[in-house]
Amino acid sequence: MANIKSQKKRNLTNAKARERNKAVKSELKTRVKQALHGAETAADEAGDQLRLAQKRLDKAASKGVIHKNQAARRKSRLMKSAAAAAAPEAPAED
Repeated sequence: MANIKSQKKRNLTNAKARERNKAVKSELKTRVKQALHGAETAADEAGDQLRLAQKRLDKAASKGVIHKNQAARRKSRLMKSAAAAAAPEAPAED
């Protein structure tokens, strides 16, 4: 444990930020899973779930929870997998 008053305060601040970041990252995982599941099952609210997942990724990047490039990469992968799930299965050509 630190002896310096400012460091004790900083440790408390870091603990609060860590808890907040953990909650945001957990919500990101949940939203992305829901969006993927909605796209796979062709649910009515799949579009809303995708928009919400993108919104949460952007917000996490703007708050500094994740890096902006990571948010862009995750959004790109999310949309690519959602498009693949939504596309009809084409028969294989011989």
